[in-house]
Amino acid sequence: MEIRYASHYEDVKHYDTSELRRHFLIENLFETGKINMIYSHVDRIIVAGVVPINEVLRLETSKELGTNYFLERREMGIINIGGTGIVNLDGEKYELKNSDGLYVGMGVKEVSFESVDISKPAKFYINSATAHKSYPTVKIGLNDANKVKAGTDEECNKRTINQYIHPAVCQSCQLVMGMTILEPGSIWNTIPCHTHDRRMEVYLYFNMDEDNVVFHFMGTPNETRHIVVKNEQAVISPSWSIHSGVGTKNYTFIWGMVGENQAFTDMDTIPTKDLR
Repeated sequence: MEIRYASHYEDVKHYDTSELRRHFLIENLFETGKINMIYSHVDRIIVAGVVPINEVLRLETSKELGTNYFLERREMGIINIGGTGIVNLDGEKYELKNSDGLYVGMGVKEVSFESVDISKPAKFYINSATAHKSYPTVKIGLNDANKVKAGTDEECNKRTINQYIHPAVCQSCQLVMGMTILEPGSIWNTIPCHTHDRRMEVYLYFNMDEDNVVFHFMGTPNETRHIVVKNEQAVISPSWSIHSGVGTKNYTFIWGMVGENQAFTDMDTIPTKDLR
C-alpha cells in the first residue's frame, strides 16, 4: 500500500515536473501477478490494479485501514480492462469480460481475483471509498451502463460517457465510476474544463499504444500544469484542480469520483478563455 498525502494548491504551483508526477501520477499500477494499491488522503480513495496469472490474488486489509478485512468499512468498484477474469466474493464468483464492471458493497469479507486464460490475463482496475451502509453487489456490463453522448467532430471531443456506478444504474454510498470512450479523430476529454469542490476524481488512461500519450491538465484554472501520461497510468485530481486531457490519438479513460454527493453534473465550469 503506497500512501499519497494531500497537497495544497498554493504549494503545487511551485512543483516542478518530477514533483507533479510523484504526487499525482500513478505509473506502475498493473504488474503481473500482483495487487498494487495507492491510498490517497484526498477523500481517502484507494486506487488499485490487479493482474492475476498463476495463482489467485487475495485482497487483504492493512495497517493503514485499521480494519479486520478490506471492505469492513469500504465499498469498491471494479472494471476489467484485460482478458476475462473471475472475482470471488465470499464464495460467489463473478466472471468479468473486458469492459465489464462490478460494484461491491461494504461488508464483503473475502475478495479474490483470478484470470481465466493466463496468456490473456485479466486487468482489474479498482476504486474504493469509505462507506457507511452496505448495498448489494451488482455486475454492470458495458451495455448496462447509462450512456451519455457528448462532444462534436468539430471540437475533436466526440465521446460516449458510460456511467457504471451511478444513481441511474446502482446504489452506492459515495463512489461514482464509469468509462469514457473517445471516437476515432477525437482527442480532447472534459472540455471545457471544470472543478467540483465537493468531489475528487481519478482518471485512468488506457487503450493507447506505446507511441501515444495524453497530456493531462491539472491545477487551479489560473495556474494550470500538465502531466504526460502513458498507457494504463492514472492521475489523482484533487477537488480544487481542473482535470482535462488531450491525446496524440483517441483513447479511453475510466473516471472515479469520491466526495460529498453523487450528482454527476455538479461541477463549476471554467470558460476556456479564462484558463491561464
